[in-house]
Amino acid sequence: MPLQSAAAGVPAAPTAPLRVGILGTGGVAHLHARALGLIDGVELVAAADPTEANLAAFAGTYEVPSRFPGLDEMLEAQPLDVLHICTPPGGHAAQTAAGFGTGAHVVVEKPAALSLAQLDTMLDAGRAAERGLAVVFQQRSGSAAAHVKALLDSGAFGRTLSALCHTHWYRTAEYFSVPWRGTWATEGGGTTLSHGSHQIDLLAYLLGEWSAVHATMWRLERNVETEDLSHASLVFASGAVASVVSTVLAPRESSLLRIDTENATIELEHLYGHGHAHWRITPAPHVDGSTAASWQLPVHEVPSGHDALFAEIYSSLLVGHGMPDIVGNPARALEIVTGMYASAREDRWVAREDLADPALRGGLAAPVIDARAAVHAAAPST
Repeated sequence: MPLQSAAAGVPAAPTAPLRVGILGTGGVAHLHARALGLIDGVELVAAADPTEANLAAFAGTYEVPSRFPGLDEMLEAQPLDVLHICTPPGGHAAQTAAGFGTGAHVVVEKPAALSLAQLDTMLDAGRAAERGLAVVFQQRSGSAAAHVKALLDSGAFGRTLSALCHTHWYRTAEYFSVPWRGTWATEGGGTTLSHGSHQIDLLAYLLGEWSAVHATMWRLERNVETEDLSHASLVFASGAVASVVSTVLAPRESSLLRIDTENATIELEHLYGHGHAHWRITPAPHVDGSTAASWQLPVHEVPSGHDALFAEIYSSLLVGHGMPDIVGNPARALEIVTGMYASAREDRWVAREDLADPALRGGLAAPVIDARAAVHAAAPST
């Protein structure tokens, strides 16, 4: 069933359920399948995975009628309106291009790509096919994030001054025993890319365009090629300055945003998803009670997550409008992360306009300060 995006001109609303296929049947694919099952007008018709046992279990759980060992076989045998990609990031660029080539929209898990150059090719392929690309940054979704963004955009909070963006997660050594994790070649980056980019994306979704970043990468504990902790100063076009920390070494896990403005402090602390109870808006002393009361979160609550994000994506696709605004700016988080790695590599501030240089778009590998105890113990005394 042809489904034209709004960018192509006159949108065409579908006349039958949207046919969806999922590539990769690991843990995150279950979030996709469950969320798709909640949406009217959507049919999960196919799944592909080279591991037969995983594929059979997944297809049985979600009553997927067609199963395939790989993407090529699935795309050749089963027409799709939307392809969901739930595989390691190293294959995303080619898999996305293949999906666009058959006329499908593509929903891809983050990290969307191993570099901005790869993401450029994905976005170019989507434009050529007149199809949309959505990167799964589900922290943008939910009623609280939408409410806070609207207030920030309206100027109700006044000028944004500073922010904290902290991803304090915990990943064991066993987590990194999976062969593709922890290397520049196959994961693309470390905790900054694979974990911190969720909160970085949400911060940028709320505050808008960024202008410059300065960062350092650290290896404090895990036996990986990439970093297990990073720290950055991130400046936004508005002039707001944010402290950005990402780590996989925090026993008490937390995802934290704090935004200080002229009129209020906005705080969000959660782990992998947020609802209204995770947000707090504290007015400045000069703000009157009626104004502060107008900032209260809406009565109807929609928690963030795959369910909320996919509901917005498919409500737009089902009426032929292409990808919705909530998945706009799919490259911004990767731009910021790329700037962080480039800053660590070149030991300088990196401006957003610097990323026009192809040399900065081709990969993320950067020097990492190795501060592991074993390394220090083995170092000769001076």
